Amino acid sequence: MKRSVKTIFAIALSVAVAACNPTEKKEATTTPGDSAQTVTLLDSTKFQKEIDGKKTNLYILKNKNNMQAAFTNYGGRIVSLLVPDSAGKLVDVVTGFESVDAFEKATEPYFGATIGRYGNRIAKGKFSLDGKAYTLFTNNGQNTLHGGKKGFQYVVWDAAQPDAHTLVLTYLSKDMEEGYPGNLNVKVTYSLTDNNELKMDYEATTDKKTVVNLTNHAFFNLNGEGSGSILNHSLQIYADQYTPVDSTLIPLGKNAAVKGTPFDFTTATTIGKRVEEKNEQLKNGTGYDHNYVLNGTKGMGMTHAATISGDLTGIKMDIYTQEPGLQFYSGNFMQGKNTFKGGAKDDFRTAFALETQHFPDSPNQPAFPSTVLNPGQQYKTSSIYTFSK
Repeated sequence: MKRSVKTIFAIALSVAVAACNPTEKKEATTTPGDSAQTVTLLDSTKFQKEIDGKKTNLYILKNKNNMQAAFTNYGGRIVSLLVPDSAGKLVDVVTGFESVDAFEKATEPYFGATIGRYGNRIAKGKFSLDGKAYTLFTNNGQNTLHGGKKGFQYVVWDAAQPDAHTLVLTYLSKDMEEGYPGNLNVKVTYSLTDNNELKMDYEATTDKKTVVNLTNHAFFNLNGEGSGSILNHSLQIYADQYTPVDSTLIPLGKNAAVKGTPFDFTTATTIGKRVEEKNEQLKNGTGYDHNYVLNGTKGMGMTHAATISGDLTGIKMDIYTQEPGLQFYSGNFMQGKNTFKGGAKDDFRTAFALETQHFPDSPNQPAFPSTVLNPGQQYKTSSIYTFSK
């Protein structure tokens, strides 16, 4: 069923109403490209729970263009992101679940989550600082991934929403939590601007020398959650090098040129064009699951990391960051075991992630940019995901 722009506007406003009215749940139909699908307006009561003695909830950000973002403080997650497509219709471009319970039970723990203390992998769960060895929980084969057994995706953040555009999340990661030294005070501010930008500002301080690498692990499909494969999305990554990895996805220690390889996205190329080529690195990642070394292309006063467009909706997402790297993950381990909030399954390569970051295993790779944070220093970095059509 087609809806007018006026109707879509009313639907968008009802998201905020639903957040204030815990008993209300509605559905709105949108038509991205030729693929009709349903955007579920979330029931906030399904996000109200007590975990580890702290309360979870749902938070809605909105801007003057009807764009809206839904978050939960369980894992600091983006649950939903409604973006107008080329026809002005709202499309939910971030995959997520309809409740905290569903996030807790999911076989994929990282959907939409704020990641820490250390995004990406640390080899064999070990690193040293000033000659002292630290051992982490190994939750990804022999390696530590995204913080360990109980990374930031499983904690309840303290949340404050000072205005309709902004959500501030804070968390104290105590000394030796998951094996990391230092009491780490973390602050993440998510902002939705009237320029259709989702801005992510990360800050942290420590009382003991430690390592930090914070990011967000939103899974995107710019054709809309549940619209099918992302292989026809057009992607450009502003990087001339990437980081080759071993069979356990730990960097080999030297960056390599993308030119002449399936990893060359220096010009816009569909994700699926070369993902099935015979290539040792693609085999190691079961597709793309690699860090790109950003070349410093400027934009928005930051580094322009990537541009990606949905083939059905015309929605374009540009990523800008202060980070040196970008992890591109093509949804290789999605297995259809979880049900998204709109009713679709998380099938193979139906969403992708582009995570701004420092490089994987940097604590064990002296040639990589340092992720060490000392007492008296402030970890501070920003990334922006901007949407246009």
